[in-house]
Amino acid sequence: MSFGRRFKFFCASALLGLGFFKVKPSWADVNTDFSSVSSSTAQADVLTRRAKPTPYDSVFPQTEYLGPTVGVSSSAPISPLNDFLWKHSHWLKDHQITISGWVDTGYNASSSNHSNEPMTYDIVPNSVQLDQAVLQAQRLPDTVQTDHVDWGFQFDGLYGMDYRYTTAQGYFSQQLLQQNNLYGFDPVVANVQVYVPKIAEGTLFTIGRYISPADIEAQFAPQNFLYTHSLMFSYDAYTQTGVNAAIKLDDTWTLLLGLDAGNDIAPWAPAAQPTGLAMLRWVSDDNNDSVWGGADAFNNGQFTANHDNLQEFNMTWSHRFNPGFFTETEAYYMDQWNAVLGGTCNFGPLTAFGGGGCGSPLPGMSREWGAVNYTEHKLTDKDFLSIRNDWLDDVNGERTGFAAQYESWTVGVTHEFTALTEIRPEIRYDRAWSGGLPYNDGTKKDQVTFNVDIIQSF
Repeated sequence: MSFGRRFKFFCASALLGLGFFKVKPSWADVNTDFSSVSSSTAQADVLTRRAKPTPYDSVFPQTEYLGPTVGVSSSAPISPLNDFLWKHSHWLKDHQITISGWVDTGYNASSSNHSNEPMTYDIVPNSVQLDQAVLQAQRLPDTVQTDHVDWGFQFDGLYGMDYRYTTAQGYFSQQLLQQNNLYGFDPVVANVQVYVPKIAEGTLFTIGRYISPADIEAQFAPQNFLYTHSLMFSYDAYTQTGVNAAIKLDDTWTLLLGLDAGNDIAPWAPAAQPTGLAMLRWVSDDNNDSVWGGADAFNNGQFTANHDNLQEFNMTWSHRFNPGFFTETEAYYMDQWNAVLGGTCNFGPLTAFGGGGCGSPLPGMSREWGAVNYTEHKLTDKDFLSIRNDWLDDVNGERTGFAAQYESWTVGVTHEFTALTEIRPEIRYDRAWSGGLPYNDGTKKDQVTFNVDIIQSF
């Protein structure tokens, strides 16, 4: 398909998703009369938020627009584990340090029988797998107040099959890049934070390892609208290690600037090199639209020490019809010089899921284009519907191993049994429109999967 036909496809897909539902008035339309808001509620809002109102309903895993939000409550949900620990440690409670986690286990029924790749995460077909077991310790700095410097930290340790996608060279990366283990451990997030209220309208510094900030989707299961991930998300940056500053200019504009060691690279790793980040968030006056984008990573762009050195530029537009119905559309462009087919080298044993050394050299520049649309609709206080349309053009095969254009279509529902337990069934169709037969270990051009996972928090 031509680029023009691709663009029309995404526009039509977005409109089709929106057309399933009757559009309701926006927040601005239904909340213009504040006479019914109690003084205690208004006071609570002032104490817990120094930003525009939360755009999305709490039924969704993401309630804020993409990008850093400085000036929201620092309180975190109290999990059963944390409640137990606070009862037995006044020091943890006094310092507002929370410890919690979750286990995410999934199953897929697939038309493939060797491998689900280039679909990622859920790669072993027709099986039950432990996707991720995560233990999280954190203290969130209070960015609502403006009278003193505050501090925080976050550590997230992940074990499971998903480590294959969060691994960064230098962080126990031999598990994947030398041994090609199906399961492994990864300290996905490990950083400290310092909040300085007197820089602009508040600036939050993060030092250490953090999630790449560009995408709609996230590495951690509870933060995603669907169980599986879009193709475009599967092949871009996952984490960065360095320092960044989220600078709140006002309620409309927030700037994020950073310097790190490169995408999915530790500063002490052979592939490390200074890499810049510069992104900007805008939120409309009526709080119904947001744009978040810029350069997620830029340096000399040379494939280095058997590792990808992705140059990445992202843009996401979010539009809210009301807090329970919205759409988000992201696009990106990536490139790098003198890479290899299939990306970062995996010297572990050859399996259906990768390994076996480096791919063939790709002299010159390799490029990738991607786009994804999410349409989200609240069904009940415990259920929401997700529709995703996804496109990836791996022009030279540098990311997937096939110089192909891909599309995927996914529909899923999330149901919350309790505040700690949720299930996410979905059905998905993937197809490669060019570039050979990338599915089922290089034997098929398309794939159908039924996927479901259960997230149990603790």
